[in-house]
Amino acid sequence: MKPMKLNSLFILLFLTNFSFAQFQTTGKIKEVPENGFHEIVLSPEIRSYSKHDLSDIRIFNTKGNEIPYFIQSNSEALLNTFEEYTIVSKTVFPKKSTSIIIAVPAVKNNNQLSLFIANADVVKNYSISGSNDQTQWFGISNSQTLDDLNSSSEASVIKTISYPLSTYKYLKIDFDDRKTLPINILKVGNFDTQLQKNILQEVNPKKAATTELTSLKQTEIHVLFDAPQIINEIAFEISRPTYYKRNVIIYKKVQQQTKHKLETYDEEIVSFELNSNTKNSFIIPEIFEKEFYIKIENKDNQPLNISAVKFSQKPVSVIVDLNANEKYIIRTGNKILNEPEYDLSDFKNNITGKLPQTNIYEIKQIVSPKNQAEKKSFWQQGWFMWLCILLGGITILYFTASLVKDLKEKN
Repeated sequence: MKPMKLNSLFILLFLTNFSFAQFQTTGKIKEVPENGFHEIVLSPEIRSYSKHDLSDIRIFNTKGNEIPYFIQSNSEALLNTFEEYTIVSKTVFPKKSTSIIIAVPAVKNNNQLSLFIANADVVKNYSISGSNDQTQWFGISNSQTLDDLNSSSEASVIKTISYPLSTYKYLKIDFDDRKTLPINILKVGNFDTQLQKNILQEVNPKKAATTELTSLKQTEIHVLFDAPQIINEIAFEISRPTYYKRNVIIYKKVQQQTKHKLETYDEEIVSFELNSNTKNSFIIPEIFEKEFYIKIENKDNQPLNISAVKFSQKPVSVIVDLNANEKYIIRTGNKILNEPEYDLSDFKNNITGKLPQTNIYEIKQIVSPKNQAEKKSFWQQGWFMWLCILLGGITILYFTASLVKDLKEKN
């Protein structure tokens, strides 16, 4: 009887608390064709139903195992591209040296080369010379050393060698093979690092209603989304008049309890100026709101003819290691979760370059925030929570009393 009573107690407590801690949003991750790290750009919909800092996002495989990831902001990213150079010739002089001649692309001032080298447990001395005709060679660098040519995880290593700035059309690397066998140079070239700006993601509001407040000489635009959205940029398309200069304030309505009375007031979020001499696209401090207002001061001018107001957010991605043709799901919307602690976060700098992308589809809401706000289920009401707590307390007392009674009878 005692084990059965304890099990019943744990089951009841679990069911009591289950509804208060669960994910509200789920989505499927499109299967990938090959193993490895992938980038998943989070859609505005996923971000709107997550916590502002995205700390409640979790990824699971079909076995229910949690898959580590890290968040990457994509407003600006360093993109490393490898440009491979032609190896014109490779000449081996047994037990003496190996000479490799590389053609450098035209108008390429260079002072370094990246070599892909097959794993080797050796140390190599080398020298570099340059030429414009492959006949007459001039010294560039002498008595340099290559070491640590062995990787435990890959079949090759990448070594970048530096030398004085050069404009030669051809470079020659002479490796000293007198003490060790030749090393296998797989390819030669250079990494080009560029700062790439990603396109912002447009966020479409559920409602953007414009009202002319004639008596106040103002234009008001009421912006409403289905759920709180992150906004980083606002752009206005204005067709008339030809010249204008108007002050703009973005604000939200805030309620505050004052002396047993609920008062509503306007709280400014950001302000700027619309001007016919500018593009009228504004990077603003990050907004995370479901509803706000845009107020345009017209003074004694006619209202602006606004063709469109566009809202955008900086893209954010999840970087995760996925297996080919395996199914994964993403869950979010559990407001009690904190940021996960994965080992992967300490190795962000090891995962560079442009990663293959996949996406999230079939995003579903378990509980609609709108319905939750307007009409809560009985189990979400405050009285139900307190009833569960009361019943849990009574149940604990009952089982405790029963166990004590059983112990006394046994003794």
